[in-house]
Amino acid sequence: MESKVFVIGLDSAPPELLFGKFLEDLPNIKRIVENSIFGPMKSCIPAITIPAWIVMATGKTPGELGLYGFRHRKGNAYDEMWIAHSLMVKDKAVWDYIAEIGKKSVLVGIPPSYPPKPVNGWLISCFITPDSSVNYTYPKELKSEVEKLVGEYIFDVVFRKEDRDEVIEKIWEMTQKRFEVIRYLIQEKDWDYFQFVEIGLDRIHHAFWKYFDKEHHLHEPNSKYKNVIKDYYRLLDREIGETLKLLDENTAIAIVSDHGIKRMKGCFAVNQWLIEEGLLRIRNPEVLEKPGVRFEQLDVDWSRTTAWAWGGYYARIFLNIKGREPNGVVRLSEYERVRDEVAEMIKSIRGPNGEKWDTRVFYPEEIYPVAKGDKPDMMVYFDDLYWRSAGTLGYDSSYLLENDTGPDDAVHSEYGVFALHLPDMEEARHIECEIYDFAPTMLKLFGVKAEKVGLGGRSLV
Repeated sequence: MESKVFVIGLDSAPPELLFGKFLEDLPNIKRIVENSIFGPMKSCIPAITIPAWIVMATGKTPGELGLYGFRHRKGNAYDEMWIAHSLMVKDKAVWDYIAEIGKKSVLVGIPPSYPPKPVNGWLISCFITPDSSVNYTYPKELKSEVEKLVGEYIFDVVFRKEDRDEVIEKIWEMTQKRFEVIRYLIQEKDWDYFQFVEIGLDRIHHAFWKYFDKEHHLHEPNSKYKNVIKDYYRLLDREIGETLKLLDENTAIAIVSDHGIKRMKGCFAVNQWLIEEGLLRIRNPEVLEKPGVRFEQLDVDWSRTTAWAWGGYYARIFLNIKGREPNGVVRLSEYERVRDEVAEMIKSIRGPNGEKWDTRVFYPEEIYPVAKGDKPDMMVYFDDLYWRSAGTLGYDSSYLLENDTGPDDAVHSEYGVFALHLPDMEEARHIECEIYDFAPTMLKLFGVKAEKVGLGGRSLV
């Protein structure tokens, strides 16, 4: 059993870069990896920040948590939604289990952690925090300590904007402040478990991937931004190196990510396609004469509509079920048949040049032990996530070269990273694991058996 555990969370860090292409330029991370159990870690479905970080911490599936993304339909309404937040998480996380044996935690930026909930220790909330005017710490008094140290604390940055120089400036400032706070907490608080998540890496990937990746369809060779991603990894490595100096030699150190990242090939306007296929009917087609029309601007003829969708890194498809939706038309007795037919139509979609796509369709109740809450009828990975789902309409083609909600060059991939250095390790052991293995592994380090608390993953130690 380890005396302390320190977890470095790097949102969207992919194994191809962290363990591969960039590792030689990251001496501090390399030192951990070369003396650790490490390898790619398969994310949950959907492979997105919320729910993935809390799936990792609780060992529960998105279906068990009732969290399928950032946004959720409110009940069966057509036009109401709610945003994921910490109070929706009812299951215990690693820090809750170890609190029962008296262990204290410091938690910084783990999504979703706003509003801040009580923990046996100290907590700073995550990127969904509105701004620094609200209470974002537990206990409340911690906020004044943070602001005395770094001034205004930064939770996230606006990264889908044309002014890339400002994006760089803000992300660097956010990350440097975060690590300053982390180092303060390491020294000032009496902790057993410490975990933080740096969201800046995800923002850098999305904002600068096309300048870095020669295979990106919008790649700009010799751009002044071509080294921004690598420079940010170096910044992280320096900050991590300074931070690790504060840990004693008996501390176990983990590096994890919620999912990976890769180049975006384009966006697929899924609602536009549903209209073309006659599955979504509208009364105001003239509105589609200009690009970027939001779904809310459509006058949907629900009496003749079978399905509609939400955009995002994955698509959510909803069926218009009689007795469930306000103006549903698909009889419940026909639900399975209609869903299968729509799923087959989606899987048969080909790329803009007729190329075959590796599209996968997931039914929530088939991939989770239970599917609680406001679940979609289908979740779709267009071409293995290479094509983002665009919820907007009004385009000449359903295939868009760029993201419909602002500049974004990258999409998520299913495999993130896992590395765990234990104090007595002097060599590396390569593994493959799943996000559900994280919580059992952390608990075992504290002598808590995952099977006793009903977690399905396996301990990696």
